[in-house]
Amino acid sequence: MPRPQQNRRISSPPLMQGFKPFGIPRKELDSVMLHFDEYEAIRLLDYEGLMQEQAAEKMNVSRPTLTRIYESARKTLAKAFVEGKMIVIEGGNVDFGKQWYRCRKCYKLVAGVENHKPCKNCTSYGTDELFMINSESK
Repeated sequence: MPRPQQNRRISSPPLMQGFKPFGIPRKELDSVMLHFDEYEAIRLLDYEGLMQEQAAEKMNVSRPTLTRIYESARKTLAKAFVEGKMIVIEGGNVDFGKQWYRCRKCYKLVAGVENHKPCKNCTSYGTDELFMINSESK
């Protein structure tokens, strides 16, 4: 019996919920799922240019585990690009370190309810318009 998977530490959720190919309506697209930990591996290794050992330490995983996460992320992105699929970023066994919310109307990220301020594009204001991202990550 394998041991339970440890939560991967993620600094913050991505600003967007995903990507879709240009010029094709969303209803006509199939999608692939990129987990939050896969997004974080791409961000740390490719965007920030960290070495695998440094990125693994930031995510609280071993270097071989980070390599497996990164490889899975690359395959998911390649499949989306080659097959013209939409990328949805969600899920996975992650720990954001604090509660993160997203506005249901404008999709803006909020780090904790106490930091919630009226969105410039939203007509109403309140905590009922927020949904917790952390609850979707399990």
